[in-house]
Amino acid sequence: MPEMNVIERDGGSSGQATILIVDDEFAVRDSLTHWFHKDGHIVHAAESATEALKMLQNHHIDVALLDIKMPGMDGMELQGRIHTIDPELAVIMITAFASVDTAIRALKQGAFDYVTKPIDPDELSHLVSKALEQNRLRKENTRLRDRMDDLVKPETIIGESAPIRKVLELINHVSKSDATVLILGASGTGKELIARAVHANSSRRYFPIVPVNCGALPNDLLESELFGHEKGAFTGAQQRRKGRLEMADGGTLFLDEIGAINPKTQVDLLRVLETKEFTRVGGSRPVRVDFRVICATNENLIQAVQDGRFREDFYYRINVFTIEAPSLRDRMSDVPLLAAHILGRLSLQMDKRMQGFTPEAMELLMEYGWPGNVRELGNAIERAMVVGSPPLIRAEDLPLRKSTDFARAAGSSLADVEKNHILDVLEREGWNITKAAETLKIDRVTVYNKIKKYGLGQAANH
Repeated sequence: MPEMNVIERDGGSSGQATILIVDDEFAVRDSLTHWFHKDGHIVHAAESATEALKMLQNHHIDVALLDIKMPGMDGMELQGRIHTIDPELAVIMITAFASVDTAIRALKQGAFDYVTKPIDPDELSHLVSKALEQNRLRKENTRLRDRMDDLVKPETIIGESAPIRKVLELINHVSKSDATVLILGASGTGKELIARAVHANSSRRYFPIVPVNCGALPNDLLESELFGHEKGAFTGAQQRRKGRLEMADGGTLFLDEIGAINPKTQVDLLRVLETKEFTRVGGSRPVRVDFRVICATNENLIQAVQDGRFREDFYYRINVFTIEAPSLRDRMSDVPLLAAHILGRLSLQMDKRMQGFTPEAMELLMEYGWPGNVRELGNAIERAMVVGSPPLIRAEDLPLRKSTDFARAAGSSLADVEKNHILDVLEREGWNITKAAETLKIDRVTVYNKIKKYGLGQAANH
């Protein structure tokens, strides 16, 4: 009887698996099969590489044990083929002491580990258990990653028009890189939604996206908001505070309304983008950070550069890759899809089961000019949800007028056109002066002056 090349075992057990044993010696195959059966495993045995490849086609294998020296195709070549077929399959090489160097080469090309003859069954059982645990952890990581992918999915970008398909194509393209992105577009076009889609499809998606509305804060507060501060840095700074730059470490920093940043802060941010480090307000120790930057603006930054309000070097640093968010009037074919999506979301939030729009209401949505873009569409549908009754939104529920009606009511003078346009925006915004100013792209003081000039305040009381 040939030498079995094995050592007597003490016994052991591990979780059930399907094991493939490939060795040209019957005694080795028989002994290993017996041992692993006792451990509760399912075992397949092959005396050649060719037979083993056929078994791999017909059976799911968790761990393969391959003898390196076999006639015909040896274990090294078989291991290479197995790695090509299934890179996740754990392979343990069986070798004599004289060919340990060969086994180490097998490790470099993807083998899990190796054992030497004579085989210690307890050592081999331990290696199989480790391989199975690695497989389990890999599958668990994949499952958790899939769950994380579901959790970090942004709100869907709705639309099938050519402009939206172009935006989605650009998102898919730039998400694969770490390039700085500049998103251009009018207010209400969904620039933050695009930024979140870029982040969610990037390798940084498991870290946060940290938004900063640069236009909503005075310059001194913006500096502290971005860079954080040390205790005692200024009056009221009673403890150290992390800034948005630190919060975004590993993830994405989204700078909305980037055009509102003053030149000094532009210089500070430019330095951060170049060096990947900054100093907290009132501090002296540099803080290292690693994040991607996405910026957005509704301003003409090129004009701002020419006017001296925006630094040219900072502009070119943030404008590596540009995405333009199309206005709603340039994608009117998407209005029915957007309206249905918004209606479905609001129906759940408000627990008011609206099923759709009457033909007249949809006609009104399609004919309106939407100066406030998708945000204005959402506001109009939300107001219609408040005043309307199920099952359908009616035309009279919408705070809109057809463009033809507006033209007839506007009068012939420029003052009449301005007066009626401001009144129309005020009514659509529910006389919210701040929102009306944003839509009109003028400041709140100017809105108040126009209300006083045209006596529009009286209309609010009727």
